[in-house]
Amino acid sequence: MPKSVTGFSKLTKEEKINWIASNHFFNANEAIQTIKQYWNSDADLQQLHDEFIENTVSNFYLPLGVAPNFLINGKNHTIPMVIEESSVVAAASKSAKFWSTRGGFKATVLNSEKIGQVHFIFEGDAQKLNQFFKGIKSKFFAETESITKNMQKRGGGILDIELRDKTTELENYYQLQATFETKDSMGANFINSCLEQFAKTLKNEAEKHESFSSEEKNIEVIMSILSNYVPNCTVRVEVSCKVAELAEKNISDPSAFAQKFVQAVKIAEIEPFRAVTHNKGIMNGIDAVVLATGNDFRAVEAGVHAFASRTGKYSSLSHAKVENDIFTFWMEIPLALGTVGGLTSLHPLVKISLEMLGNPTAHELMEIVAVAGLAQNFAALRSLTTTGIQEGHMKMHLNNIINQFNVTDAERSAIKNHFKTNQVSHSAVVDYIESLKK
Repeated sequence: MPKSVTGFSKLTKEEKINWIASNHFFNANEAIQTIKQYWNSDADLQQLHDEFIENTVSNFYLPLGVAPNFLINGKNHTIPMVIEESSVVAAASKSAKFWSTRGGFKATVLNSEKIGQVHFIFEGDAQKLNQFFKGIKSKFFAETESITKNMQKRGGGILDIELRDKTTELENYYQLQATFETKDSMGANFINSCLEQFAKTLKNEAEKHESFSSEEKNIEVIMSILSNYVPNCTVRVEVSCKVAELAEKNISDPSAFAQKFVQAVKIAEIEPFRAVTHNKGIMNGIDAVVLATGNDFRAVEAGVHAFASRTGKYSSLSHAKVENDIFTFWMEIPLALGTVGGLTSLHPLVKISLEMLGNPTAHELMEIVAVAGLAQNFAALRSLTTTGIQEGHMKMHLNNIINQFNVTDAERSAIKNHFKTNQVSHSAVVDYIESLKK
């Protein structure tokens, strides 16, 4: 069992590594060597990465891949993707190529409001609180002017503030719910700064409000924080073509394929056990681009899955139909993204990713990210309803299996040739390697 430590954050980087190695590993020298192996040889670049978070000891690499041939609103894109799962980039690329000759992806940002809340307890008359709020509402805007003036210059700012009575759900519980437009910034720090000022204004004004009793003057602010649930910050993406145009190598009967595809989506709409995996596939594409562009994939995940549950039952994010011999596959999804601030101006590869995408606005990035999700979902459903998901995935996963064993270049080549025509599984690869070794 490792020893506890006091003042760990004050240790130097070397001291942190030495403490970890000596307290957690049988072979301390080997652990230190592995940790340092992933340091960047450029000291300035390494320091930049060290300062992204706290208690940094090394870098944890994930592959940066690209998926070309995405035709979005008539414009071609090569999309950067950061992900460790094999077959995701290949699947996205295949979908992009498929739809590039069938009109491409259509994407539209529907709205871009973000939400923040001041959660507070008020023990008093709800009508008096409502009148009080109406009387001081303008002061919330006035007293955040120093925070919002630069955002207002860019066309953003506070859109509205409302008082919400939640006392039927929790005794004496109320909210100030504010909506914001943050333009190309994700806006978390901006929103939270505004909310904390709202809380101060609320308490200060309550303390001097004449019609409040002494108890009512004592509003207790519980917390002030933005929400990652953004149902009014959404983008719609879709693809469509004549059913006959779906024909390709593995789709000899496009009409049967379209009907089976639609049924597969309908199953995900009504069956939560399927919907979770279905939506995970969508997030394979979305998270990979969110990471590559320096955005917060955890916030995106939380908001998206809440959105998938908004009817009270977890359901598919994507939808499909065949009408008048036209196949349509679409999705509406909440995405709060930014292209300025945070890592976007610090991480060198984030800068490269954004430049690769043509330095998009936040709205354009919402469209691109959502398209990557829909493309990934199309690829997965096409595989599931035709050849099965494992055939393509395991062939892409073959390298990962091989890399677990000590094989020569000649053996690697022989293994790959063998599994061009044989089913890939971990046990099958192990058996074939053993046969080669003999």
